[in-house]
Amino acid sequence: MAIASVLQNTFKEELLGGYHSFNASGDTPAGSAFKIALYTSSADLTTTSTVYVTSGEVASGGGYTTAGEALTNTGVAKSTVTSYTDFSDVSWTSASFTARGCMIYNSSTISGLTTNASVCTIDFGGDKTVSSGTFTIQFPTNDSSDAIIRLTS
Repeated sequence: MAIASVLQNTFKEELLGGYHSFNASGDTPAGSAFKIALYTSSADLTTTSTVYVTSGEVASGGGYTTAGEALTNTGVAKSTVTSYTDFSDVSWTSASFTARGCMIYNSSTISGLTTNASVCTIDFGGDKTVSSGTFTIQFPTNDSSDAIIRLTS
């Protein structure tokens, strides 16, 4: 099994169709609710992963609940040739689990959009283990060189 660090193919199409809104002000289409779920090394997440799946997800317990945590978008911006967006860091406290990667997905239901549509998957580069501590996903700076989601020409 493998976890690829990619924007999903379906996300790119859905983005052009107007189904995802990263606009923090809630402009149309309103209601995009992004979440992050954690996965073990048994997960198979690639460019063709279209929706949130439970197969290979970190099991509930030990400070983690399946379906993951809600994300807070830090805004949308652009430079000369790159548009980008990012999220605030997210943490699981009193945690004891091992994760190999994650999926960011849109948990909202928008007409014409697959429910729980996958945005991207990220491989951590190896198993990351926490034992009775805090597990934090630290997102990069929200700029044209570092943001987690960047669209460039």
